[in-house]
Amino acid sequence: MPRRGENIYKRKDGRWEGRYIKEYVEGKAHYRAVYAKSYREAKNKLDAVKKSQKLAQAKAGSVMTIGNRWLADSAGTLKISSINKYEDILRCYILPKFGNREFSEITNRDLMSFVHELRTSGGTKKQGLAPATVAEILSAMNGLRVYALKHDYNVAFSPECVNVKREQKNIRVFSLEEEKKLFTYLQENMNLTSLGILLCFFTGIRLGELCALQWEDFNMQERQLCVHRTMQRVRVDNDQKHKTEVRIFEPKSSCSIRIIPLPDIIVDSLEDFYTPDAFLLTGQRERFIEPRTMQNRFKSILAACGIANANFHATRHTFATRCIELGFDVKSLSEILGHASVAITMNRYVHPTMALKSENMNRLSELFTVK
Repeated sequence: MPRRGENIYKRKDGRWEGRYIKEYVEGKAHYRAVYAKSYREAKNKLDAVKKSQKLAQAKAGSVMTIGNRWLADSAGTLKISSINKYEDILRCYILPKFGNREFSEITNRDLMSFVHELRTSGGTKKQGLAPATVAEILSAMNGLRVYALKHDYNVAFSPECVNVKREQKNIRVFSLEEEKKLFTYLQENMNLTSLGILLCFFTGIRLGELCALQWEDFNMQERQLCVHRTMQRVRVDNDQKHKTEVRIFEPKSSCSIRIIPLPDIIVDSLEDFYTPDAFLLTGQRERFIEPRTMQNRFKSILAACGIANANFHATRHTFATRCIELGFDVKSLSEILGHASVAITMNRYVHPTMALKSENMNRLSELFTVK
């Protein structure tokens, strides 16, 4: 009797047929078959074909071939924005360098030379790429490497041989004075856009999550907000032309699906604008505001307030910093922000002010104050 998963079965004409994947065309498997008078003979033939395929793969495992298969197979598990990112990395950086080369030919020295080129002369203007961009390219190379190994290709390099140090970014956190000035302006010019900005300052939700919010996501009786969608403009291929469209889907990780308690100041404002079966930022069922538009509105409001320019994501950094200053439990804060671990919260979003540092340092003096 054939075993499950072997793809060998007996035909009506009495022969045994064993099926195998001959090739992938545009991500779809194309099958071929071997035939024999007995199950054992069919299995031997099928094993021989698969062994031959593995040997051929080890010899013809070009980066271009494996890259295309990797993207096609990943389409069902990765979000379209991630697929777009990896397509760009392959097209702009990896394939021009290694496209026609076999994985078995690429050495650690080749990879180190590649990284050096990216850092010193990469980019359209040969200006050299930022460490963060180079790290993403290396991540894509590692994804290709793991995929190749899983499919029995020979691989002769490891991205672990290269260490790219990321530069520490200057994180923008609004000062208390800036927040007070901004909140005064928003309350004096209260509308759905102002409400959305205030909501981000008091909950730390992301811009895409804000734009995807609908009034049904609020439980006014329990004074809670359920975050389970995000909005993003992504590239889509249509008739061989690259176009973009706005899509709404689940957040980037399961941890980002969360319930956030709402402070009283936000609940009071929400009740004034409540509109069932509609997007929060428009008050309409079919019309929404995309993240890029909301980002521009935010920058215009900052300019109107005389506040230095900042990215919308600064509201999230500011929320986390204020929570730490007020003595929030870090685990609770991490869950409110939708992080997978407390370490992400502390390292990426918590930025103590100099005033808080000074206050903490002065506590040492209080220990030894002479009365």
